[in-house]
This record gives sequence, C-alpha cells and structure tokens, in this order.
Amino acid sequence: MTPHLLRPLTLRGATARNRAWLAPMCQYSSVDGFVDDWHVVHLGARAVGGFGLVLSEAAAVVPEGRITPHDAGIWSEDHVAPWARIVRAVQAGGALAGIQLAHAGRKASTHRPWSPQRGSVHLDDGGWLTVAPSAVAFEGLAAPRELSVAEIRGVVEAFAEAARRADAAGFDVVEIHAAHGYLLHEFLSPLSNHRTDDYGGTAENRARLLREVAAAVRGAWPDRKPLLVRVSATDWVEGGLTVDDVAAASADLASLGVDLVDVSSGGNVLAQIPVAPGYQVPLAQRVREVSGLPVSAVGLLTDGPQAEQVLRGGGVDAVMVGRAALRDPHWVLRAAHELGVPDRPSAAGADGAAADVAPWPPQYARGTWG
Repeated sequence: MTPHLLRPLTLRGATARNRAWLAPMCQYSSVDGFVDDWHVVHLGARAVGGFGLVLSEAAAVVPEGRITPHDAGIWSEDHVAPWARIVRAVQAGGALAGIQLAHAGRKASTHRPWSPQRGSVHLDDGGWLTVAPSAVAFEGLAAPRELSVAEIRGVVEAFAEAARRADAAGFDVVEIHAAHGYLLHEFLSPLSNHRTDDYGGTAENRARLLREVAAAVRGAWPDRKPLLVRVSATDWVEGGLTVDDVAAASADLASLGVDLVDVSSGGNVLAQIPVAPGYQVPLAQRVREVSGLPVSAVGLLTDGPQAEQVLRGGGVDAVMVGRAALRDPHWVLRAAHELGVPDRPSAAGADGAAADVAPWPPQYARGTWG
C-alpha cells in the first residue's frame, strides 16, 4: 500500500502531492525584509527534494514585527516581486508554495542566533521599541510597550494587507503565525497578556485578536486557497496556555475559514519542555479532536518510518519537518526510500509524482538508490 506520508492532501482548491511539509524556519538573511538568491536556493531545493508544501520563514507584516533586523518581510508592495521569484522556484519543483505571516511582538528587535551579541538590539544599532499585549518583557529582552486598541486594529489590517500581497506574489497557501511567543501567542497566553479590556482576561478575550486576524486574512485571501494557523498548544508552565485553551480557540477558527492548524508548543516563556521524538504529536491530536480541523504535527520527526507511524496512528493529517530538512534537502526522497517506495522518477515529472513513486525529478534519476 502507498505510505500515508506520500498520499496527497487537498485543502480547498490546493492539493499537496504528499503529507511531508517543510516547516517555516527563519534564515535571518534579508536586508530591509527582502528575500534574495539565498532564499530561492534554500526553498527551491526543498521543493526539488520532494516536500509537498514548502512554507517560507516568518515574513513580518510590519517592519517592527521582525524578530531580527535581518528577517524577511512583506509589509510593502516592493516585497512582492522577490517573493514571486521564490514562488516560481518552489512550484517548478512540484510543491505548493506557502508563506508564514508574522509579528514578533515583544520578541522582536533581537540579534540573530549566530551573532556574538545577545538580547535586544540597541536603538542606536538599528533596533526599535517593541510592542505587546502588556508591558511585560520576555526574559533577557527589553520591555515592550502595550498596544492600544487602535494599534491592535492596525495589526489586524497589516495581516490582511500582507495576505493580499502574498496572493499577488502567487502563493498557494498562507499561514498565520500564532506560536512560539510571538505577538498572537502573547495575546493568547495569560502569562504575557495582563490586559483588562476586550483583549484580555478570559480565554475567549485573549483569543480575540487571533480570531480577528484570521477573519481579516480569510477576507483578503482568495476563497480557493487554504489558510493555516500555527499555534503553540501549551506554554509548558503552570498557569500558562493549555492545550484545551488552544483546542477551543481552534474550534472558533474553523468557523472563520481556517483549513488546518499547525501544532507546535512553547516559546512564550522559559520552560522545561519534555523534548523527545514526536513529543508534540499528542497536542496536535487533541487540537484535531476538539476543533474538527485537520492538523499537522512537528517536533523531532526525523525519518520516514517515524513520520509514517505518526500518520498511520490517526489524529494527524500531515507532518512538518524542520531541522532534519536543513540537514537533508531531499528528506522526502530519503524517507520514501526508507519506506520501500520505488526510487524511479514519476512520469508526472516536475509537476509532481504519482502516489506510489517517490517524487524524484527526472533530472536527478541517476542519483536514485535503485
């Protein structure tokens, strides 16, 4: 039988050729938000490597929404053409092209990971004042400023405008980033949201901004194209966001036109996370059970048999592969081989492989294991 990993998945009018998807991973290699040759090669290679959906790194919807000054962005019309080049490269490799829309909130304006400096970038060195639901700093970073209600409405509009630009660039899929301690997650969690207005207090109020962003993006994004939301299903800290909170919020997203929830965890506060292979899969299963939406799972999913077992176990519709895909751009081709799928190129060529054949591009036929 065809492995679950290589079975297509259709969301609205888009069909991913398989259920192995590239997770968004920041490259911290942009100038003024512009993607360049590095991003074309990085994302295009993963499409050629067989992934069904290739999601870009977080693209900031406003300049102050970048994690670092080197992050990608989509806050202006000038960003559309460079992203369109990425889309063409990914689609030519047989994958759906997706973009993650993001605002880093209180975790913005930091140094990139390989910098010898740590913490927030000083204003004199190109940093900026950060914003958040409340004036509560992430440990080790500068204190943010609390957003006004009028500014919150501006954030909603910025996400919608970014979605419109993503469509103009030709993307097949949009994902809203509401995980890992960035702005939308900050609103969801009682550890970072101390507001007393309509955007704070109860779980329903804390999820209000996410609902408004989802509705606005769905309104700006073509009906035929899928909308994903990435969530952190728990803060891993007592008194923080729980999987049941996130599952309930995801159920509301279903009614707003969201098509799949990409389930991760953590990132909003420092926490002891019980990291192990597949440790976030039960969180994804719980979100699916409550919300009724398809879900993807992510986190230490490193080889084909493991990913296949997760999908065969039920409760998960796709897997996101991150760091393993940095080590091996052709992770899907290797996974298919591990699962006993023929290594020959499909007659479908660059447009995608048949389900019973690994998605080898014909140009690489001499490199198969067969």
